[in-house]
Amino acid sequence: MDKEQQRHQEELQYLAQTEQLLQTLLNRELDQLESRKEALIEARRDMWENTVHSSRDFTRLTEMNQYLVGVNQQTAGYVNTLKQVAKYKHMIGSPYFGRVDFIEDGYEEAEKIYVGLHTVMEPENHQVFVYDWRAPVSSIFYRHEPGRAAYEAPGGIIEGEVLRKRQYKIKDGQLVYFFDCNVVITDQILQEILSHNASPKMRTIVETIQKEQDRIIRDRETDLLIVQGVAGSGKTSIALHRIAYLLYEGHRSRLTSNNVLILSPNAVFSQYISHVLPELGEENVAQTTFDDIAASALAGRFAVESRAEQLEGLLQAEDSRTAFRRQRAIAFKGSRAFVTLLDRLLRHWAHRVIPFEDVFYDGVTVETRQQLKNRFLHNKIGLPMAVQLRRLEETVLKKIAPLQKRRLKRIEPIVTKSEGRDFEIKSFSRLLSMKETKALRRRLRRFTRVDYGRVYETLFAQPKLFARLARGLSFPGDMTEKEIEALIAETRDRLRRGQARYEDAAPLLYLKFRLEGASLYPEIKQVVVDEAQDYTPLQYAIFATLFKEARFTVLGDIHQSVEKEGDLGLYDEVVEILRKPQTLRLYLEKGYRSSQEISAFARQVLGKDQNGMSFERHDEAPRIVHAEDSAAMDDAAAHDAAAFVDAGFGTVAIICKSQREAAGLYDRLKDRLDVKLIQPREGWVETGISIVSAYLAKGLEFDAVIVYGADEGRYRSDLDRRLLYIACTRALHRLIVYHTGDSSPFLPGPGKAATGFI
Repeated sequence: MDKEQQRHQEELQYLAQTEQLLQTLLNRELDQLESRKEALIEARRDMWENTVHSSRDFTRLTEMNQYLVGVNQQTAGYVNTLKQVAKYKHMIGSPYFGRVDFIEDGYEEAEKIYVGLHTVMEPENHQVFVYDWRAPVSSIFYRHEPGRAAYEAPGGIIEGEVLRKRQYKIKDGQLVYFFDCNVVITDQILQEILSHNASPKMRTIVETIQKEQDRIIRDRETDLLIVQGVAGSGKTSIALHRIAYLLYEGHRSRLTSNNVLILSPNAVFSQYISHVLPELGEENVAQTTFDDIAASALAGRFAVESRAEQLEGLLQAEDSRTAFRRQRAIAFKGSRAFVTLLDRLLRHWAHRVIPFEDVFYDGVTVETRQQLKNRFLHNKIGLPMAVQLRRLEETVLKKIAPLQKRRLKRIEPIVTKSEGRDFEIKSFSRLLSMKETKALRRRLRRFTRVDYGRVYETLFAQPKLFARLARGLSFPGDMTEKEIEALIAETRDRLRRGQARYEDAAPLLYLKFRLEGASLYPEIKQVVVDEAQDYTPLQYAIFATLFKEARFTVLGDIHQSVEKEGDLGLYDEVVEILRKPQTLRLYLEKGYRSSQEISAFARQVLGKDQNGMSFERHDEAPRIVHAEDSAAMDDAAAHDAAAFVDAGFGTVAIICKSQREAAGLYDRLKDRLDVKLIQPREGWVETGISIVSAYLAKGLEFDAVIVYGADEGRYRSDLDRRLLYIACTRALHRLIVYHTGDSSPFLPGPGKAATGFI
């Protein structure tokens, strides 16, 4: 037997031992699961039979609580065992994907470290057959080639030498192949994985984590981690694996799934990524969108436009000038200068608007107007204005209370207890006291209550005040005086009708949280902000208020900004606004999603150097196809989409510019094609053919993409260029761009198109 055959036999033997151990562990957990289930049922039966179901008797309630504690313990045990069962079932058939042979300095023998999704340990002798990919020692597999290496263990830095690094493909318990490699993750493995069809759900990437990605995932020290990555660089996947790593390290960082929040761009994307953490063996963490925060916090006060409605309004503007004005208004109200204007408004309100009054009671001056104002303005502990005013109200009422008691004693008639009127007098006194207190509160609340909506409305109801507060500020877009006047009038009218555009939601939230305080997310310690380029400086100011004590992971691509031109200066503003002690910026310049041909095409659409490169995976070149009219384009899109499915592509997207256009195309194709429409709030990606708007497709990926209607009339502005770029970068393997009439000027044309474009 030669050395190669011997190595193969050794690997087969180790795989068999690992699979056998996994099966043993699984069987043990299944047995335990059954016994825990029986114990849980018995505990619940005992509680039902031996306790009352409703009682005001404190003793009986205590007894019931004791039973409840036992039931909760049994439930927790059952759930934990259920998780172990799921973990072992997931690993059986493919228990590991990599191995490093590492000899630690000072030791003579090398340790064979097999890396997989979770740790597999022999319970009797504690021999580790497979190390969790998040274990400190596993970082060697992702970061080092054969040669000198080191990793950070709980006890300090461990140094040594990597003698071998090996990768495996194991399927259904069979060793398909293995090979030794000299780079972090070989192109061969990546080529194979990236050539697969896209999934309707985001996939885990534990087998293909790159060195620069692993650095982001395992960072535990940084308070603000900013990642700028080109399309397809794996930003969101990295963020989710980072969460899984931090939760794995939770015993050191005291982090649980309840302490993590993901700010997603929309509900579709939240659904798309929802299974990644459970697949990695962790509980799902909370996800929300800015839409959800605004709708919840402003409910009952304003009807708030959603982000999708804002973008749809931009795309459906009757003329380019209208869209341009709206874009400038969005930039204006989201800028740091506008944050300063709002801060000035709050200061103006505190010093000039609150109508403090002298407070008298029974001929006695309790507080003068100036005393109240001075006490209010000397806010040494930084209480929110509304909280401070309420405390002021309570302080005044406390000072009135003894005066009120003395007055009531004077007006009570002198009677003896024998006359039986003592109870009536006390009742009369209490009633009079309550009525007086209510009247006092009504008087005090003329100046101890402040409404964030009224504060914001005042800014636009008084143009001279707006001008005075804005003096010296430099707003983006260089809006003219007439444009600002029109913006003020339009905003004033909408607010009076109880309506708020999406760009007004952030100012309203900012004022509300500054006035009332923000305690929506007290447990959050880690925040992931995805699609960072889509948020304004004002929105980041809100995040700074909502998550004061949290660490941030901020991921974005300035080239995928929609309504504004993105630039790296945004990240400078994020650093200045969030103001975290330790900040790190990293750049991911290699895309892994699209083939080189599609990536080159998309770069030509963008029309600028993005300092990025694509992984070397070749496929068919994109095609630009002219259709005679809309009906012909419908026919061609339907035909090509069906052909892609027949060819074995799992996910196919027809991407339209707007949601209205996507809905119209869906209505025309639904009776002739098995197709689904992805909608902003309730849509999700499925296997088969989907129709989606360009802005809603951001962050998603599909095997084949058909860009619908890329003609000169639809895609002509800078905003349109960015949407077209987003649409093209969704494709993994195939891309067809359809147009009628003249094509968009952003598409490669004769003389500049890559070979294969028609």
